[in-house]
Amino acid sequence: MLEEFWFVLVAVLWVGFFVLEGFDFGVAALLPVIGRNNETDRRAVLGTIGPVWDANEVWLLTAGGAMFAAFPEWYASLFSGAYLALFLILVSLIVRGVSLEYRGKATTAAGRAWCDRGIVVGGALPALLFGVACTNMVRGLEMTPDHQVTSGFFDLLNPYALLGGVTTALLCVLHGAVFLSLKTRGEIRARSRQVTRALIPPALAALAGLAGWTVALRGGVLVAVVSALALAALGGAAAAWSNERDGWAFAGTAGAIALMVASWFVALYPNALPALGAPENSLTISDAASGHYTLTIMTWVAVLFTPVVLGYQAWSYWVFRRRLVGSDEAG
Repeated sequence: MLEEFWFVLVAVLWVGFFVLEGFDFGVAALLPVIGRNNETDRRAVLGTIGPVWDANEVWLLTAGGAMFAAFPEWYASLFSGAYLALFLILVSLIVRGVSLEYRGKATTAAGRAWCDRGIVVGGALPALLFGVACTNMVRGLEMTPDHQVTSGFFDLLNPYALLGGVTTALLCVLHGAVFLSLKTRGEIRARSRQVTRALIPPALAALAGLAGWTVALRGGVLVAVVSALALAALGGAAAAWSNERDGWAFAGTAGAIALMVASWFVALYPNALPALGAPENSLTISDAASGHYTLTIMTWVAVLFTPVVLGYQAWSYWVFRRRLVGSDEAG
């Protein structure tokens, strides 16, 4: 039971990461579109994620740490097969973090422009590459009987994984646009709504294609149900957006991302990493799990400290809940 508990907990942590960091990625990628060339507007756009982006990124560390501690062989096999892609993600996250921190310290327009480029790349590239990496995990990687991954970097660039990357990127950018609508007023909000209008149709189409392909690839009634709920959540977000219900629209995009990620883990179970073309070589949860004592200690730590962390993060969102304004309302 502890193995299944930690598999579910790892899934929840990844869901939390994609939902919370997803709108950070989207806002960063949309900086030149929503902020235009107006410095006041760009500061307002970045101000929506300024107090929370680093806390949201901690979910990635927690999810990766939980995988490493609870399922060390899963962690090792996945990273050995997708090392270059994950390295590119790490570099882009570092570039984004440095750019966000140093932008306010830049004394010239050229310096701020370079920081803006780093922010955009650090928002768009991880959203794409995380989708590629995770859907490759669902599809499976070529593995030896002792779970050594033999797939190379270019093997990851298959049609299913590329669709997964495009879908994840579209949903994150849409999530970011809706978040900006929720957190701003005036011209910035109007631009965010225009971007949302443009993104809803391709995001729905991409999610429907990915959901159908995942069901065809892995099967299972539960996978189909969770995927259908993801599409319903995105449709609900579109309906809420049309009625200018920003909070409900944001809940809808968050739900769509959460259910999409959840469908990947439902499709994986009972495997941690399927073996492409050789199901007998698949790495199961039982094969990948740590010992019973380790999982027991980790469970007590998670039960005691997770509510504290969630409570603190919820409080920080409440403190920084007010809407921001751009240059058209700044005076």
